[in-house]
Amino acid sequence: MNLPRFVLAEQSFPDRSIPHIREHILKELAQADFASRVPNGARIAIGVGSRGISNISGIVRAVVDFWKEHGAAPFIFPAMGSHGAATAEGQADVLAHYGIHEATMGVPVLSSLEVVPVGKTPEGIETFIDRNAYESDGVFLVARVKWHTDFTGEIESGLLKMMAIGLGKFAGAQQYHTFAYRLGLEQMIRSVSSKVFETGKILGGLAIQEGAHHETAGLVGINASQGIEAMIAREEALLREVKSWRAKLPAPEIDVLIVDEIGKNISGAGMDTKVINRSVNGHANPFPDLPFVHRIYARGLSDLTYHSGVGLGMADVVHDQLIHDVDWTPTYINSLTASTPACIRTPIHFPNDLEALQRIAPTVGKIDLSTVTYCRILNTLELVNVVISENLIPALYPNVKVTSKPFELQFDSSGDLEEFEATAELPEDSGDFEPGPEPPTPEMVRG
Repeated sequence: MNLPRFVLAEQSFPDRSIPHIREHILKELAQADFASRVPNGARIAIGVGSRGISNISGIVRAVVDFWKEHGAAPFIFPAMGSHGAATAEGQADVLAHYGIHEATMGVPVLSSLEVVPVGKTPEGIETFIDRNAYESDGVFLVARVKWHTDFTGEIESGLLKMMAIGLGKFAGAQQYHTFAYRLGLEQMIRSVSSKVFETGKILGGLAIQEGAHHETAGLVGINASQGIEAMIAREEALLREVKSWRAKLPAPEIDVLIVDEIGKNISGAGMDTKVINRSVNGHANPFPDLPFVHRIYARGLSDLTYHSGVGLGMADVVHDQLIHDVDWTPTYINSLTASTPACIRTPIHFPNDLEALQRIAPTVGKIDLSTVTYCRILNTLELVNVVISENLIPALYPNVKVTSKPFELQFDSSGDLEEFEATAELPEDSGDFEPGPEPPTPEMVRG
């Protein structure tokens, strides 16, 4: 195959890491005055979701300890819709794999799919709350505020979405996504979360923000005592801020994007649609402000996706091993519950990386295959270190620096690439290599 040479590159993004996360959370929750709202000994239900959030076990433990230190009796429950194969055991297992279980948190983890109906929204949506949460003295949510993979709005993923779909469990998720197909996800989230708020059970929550390095960049206590509209306004502001921090692929146009792993722990859609510029409904490059990606090759599943293949339908080609590793039961459950069947369509697939790249390269409209450009990433959360073809260098954004000499892409005897980590640790040649210019300062880098 007439492949170009490759180089390692590094994207510069501002590091917004919060130091001393535990101390920050305890201070934030104290200042938000949550404890004054509940009596001594109150049972507090702490809702935690299924995403791969940085430092999540430490964050949740700090929240637990806050409530314990203020005389409450907290417990944790999985605030998930159809995740964990829509079983109580599966959802508890998701949390356990993030280090969130009774032994590490010091409180029970109560996982159940049983819900309590709490009335209908003006649109006729029947709403539900996890029974364990409903029977508590108050519900406190721990959620990351982030752009959503399926739509764009002023409210996307965050505390409000968890109030709706997370608290509603599988019964709610099925109902809500059905209505959302016609109403739109944002309207559904706003309507259902407002109905849930009317129960008086919601104390508020801790909104987590992450920067472009996937670092913990914001930890904000939002008290529900000021009303649902105040919660919504606060989350809208946090989402606008997070969107301004978002990392992109390293160039405005890429012929072939190689993604080493996809998974539910990485993104609700397996791959972040607002990185790869794909829609869960099968549309290519629907976002005009994002890099244009002609073809996507997905190599495998993340170890923490529980064999869910959600997202594979957004790729143009995949490795046979990815297909082999899919457990279709949780894949079907999650995709069909979310009303996104296109997201799990099976693309063309080949037995090794070499053949997959050989077959897909001629489909990008270039006769001379040595001019096809490539970018390889570990996943759509990790965009700082990338592997790019040498011919992509002239098109790189200003915040990207080349960090190695050009090298030939190596395939093993099976025709597969070495793992991403091994490639990314390629030593710099001590000979005539000179690193690219330093990227601009963080103040100059936006996007």
